[in-house]
Amino acid sequence: MPRARRVRLFVFGTALVAAFGSLHLWRPEPARAARTAKPPLHGRHWMAITGKPLAATAGALMFGKGGNAVDAAAAMLAATCTMWDTLGWGGETQALIYDPRSKKVIGLNGLGTAPTGATPEFFRGKDMRYPPEYGPLAAVVPGTPGALFLMLAEYGKLSLAEVLAPAIAMADGYPIEAQQADNIERQKKRIKDWPYSKRVFLPHLGEEREAARAGEVFVQKDLAATLRKLVAAEQAALKAGRSRREAILAAHERFYRGDIAAEIARGTQEQGGLLTKEDLAAWQPKFEEPVRVNYKGIDVYKLTVWTQGPAMLQALNILEPMDVQAMGLNSARYVHAVSQAMHMAFADRDFYYGDPDVAPEEPVAGLLSKEYAKARAATMRQDRNDPDTKPGDPYPFQGGTNPFKDLLDAWKLVPGTPTGPPVADAASFEESFRAGTTSVVTADAEGWVVSMTPSGGWVPATIAGSTGIGLSQRAQSFVTDPADGPYNVIRPGQRPRVTLTPTLSLKDGLPHLAFAVQGGDTQDQNLLQFFLNVVEFGMTVQEAAEGPNVNSEQMRASFGQHEARPGRLVIHESTPYYVRDQLRKMGYDLRVEARTSGPINAIFFDRRHGTLWGGSSDHGEDYGIAW
Repeated sequence: MPRARRVRLFVFGTALVAAFGSLHLWRPEPARAARTAKPPLHGRHWMAITGKPLAATAGALMFGKGGNAVDAAAAMLAATCTMWDTLGWGGETQALIYDPRSKKVIGLNGLGTAPTGATPEFFRGKDMRYPPEYGPLAAVVPGTPGALFLMLAEYGKLSLAEVLAPAIAMADGYPIEAQQADNIERQKKRIKDWPYSKRVFLPHLGEEREAARAGEVFVQKDLAATLRKLVAAEQAALKAGRSRREAILAAHERFYRGDIAAEIARGTQEQGGLLTKEDLAAWQPKFEEPVRVNYKGIDVYKLTVWTQGPAMLQALNILEPMDVQAMGLNSARYVHAVSQAMHMAFADRDFYYGDPDVAPEEPVAGLLSKEYAKARAATMRQDRNDPDTKPGDPYPFQGGTNPFKDLLDAWKLVPGTPTGPPVADAASFEESFRAGTTSVVTADAEGWVVSMTPSGGWVPATIAGSTGIGLSQRAQSFVTDPADGPYNVIRPGQRPRVTLTPTLSLKDGLPHLAFAVQGGDTQDQNLLQFFLNVVEFGMTVQEAAEGPNVNSEQMRASFGQHEARPGRLVIHESTPYYVRDQLRKMGYDLRVEARTSGPINAIFFDRRHGTLWGGSSDHGEDYGIAW
């Protein structure tokens, strides 16, 4: 070869290496911050991120009063409920709290229980395979108020009056945003089924547009009165000489055992629901020990199996021995490995997860063991998707015998034809599978951290009498047949297994990441990939929050008719065509979307600089404030 040609080829090859960083073109570098739609948040003293800008402001106001991250989280929770940000005051709240004094992560269980009379026989008698998606029969006991009172009383610094002040002001009237105003208008036919909901949500009843318009002041007089009753209970207790903690819990007594409880029960039963005063009086929120796994030196915490959170931990255990970096971010090989790990973990979720306070006892130790994960990974096909991934058997990995071996052997991903009619006016599979909620993440300079995923009581909600409280729709996540999941069969006093799943991780014993997301059955899928984006691929939290994810529909939905779509994979529109072709050859049915990120909200603790980084994806109206 002539020397001049050799030189030209060498220069061309050198230019290629310079342009791409290496010749491993299948291993893309993470996008730099300049490419994100939103800038990352930076703070030194505190950070507050949630589903709506006004609600983030409520958190900032608490920090301005000298409150800590728990006070801010409680105020943001109250504000998002008042704004109906895919949740209401009658819903449920799940949280992880890092206490810098004990250096421990505490779980908060604010999930309501099924009411009196909510039995499999009751729903089957109405030709329902599952409890309905909407209406008073979808309700469990409201959990959010009790969770707010408990976390504030135990770990906050401010009074209930201070924390509820923004929510009360908003209930008196706030300018409603276009997203929710238009959602109410779309849902107005169903809203008209319930007299108290109609009165609140449709201020222009009889006009062409019956919901409020964007920017219009949306008033909720009954809710404002209820919130003021809670503050009055606190103030009366203080005047009687009771402590701050006791005074806040006096609000719990009034909500669950006083006049508010009586009206919730009356208003629910008037509209055909089952909730009783006794159901409300018997319920309590509680603190509990979360579960965790260690992923390459990082402790990742989740609430236990009354949520789907441990599915992410199971997936991390399966993926940990693999060199996911070498696969290349969002390559076909990477997407396949992550999807197969999720399919195995979610198959276990569908079969084994349920309320741990009610028999039978879930095999948590086996599900989260590294040895079980290794056995599951050994069954993974490297070349093709398995459209019928079944639950495993974790009992041998905790020294036990599976009491439901017959049901496990008969398990099918797609159950038989549902008996009876479908749920009335059921949403599309995609809508229900990725049903929204909100998330709240806060942190402060004292070291308090909160990661929260509240939900339930979303529009269209049945409002309970004159309380202004919109009831939860979480009963739909139960099953009525043990063959559909023996640990999650509806019974009075039992909690349903929920999709809601806050996350905290610690590194060297200190907070590392706090992150949460909305999106129904996609939540732990998105959070898994967010975590890998940060830990394996070096992204900032903002890059990771906006980064393209894949969402599998190869698990039973937790809503509606609990359908599944084997092999269906939602991918981001930026996915190269050659990756799409490879995935299709592996047996995946692809649907392409412009946004697949959640939306995710997150805080990263920069130990090197002693600062906070915040991320909030560009999918939705989520927003953060920091100082």
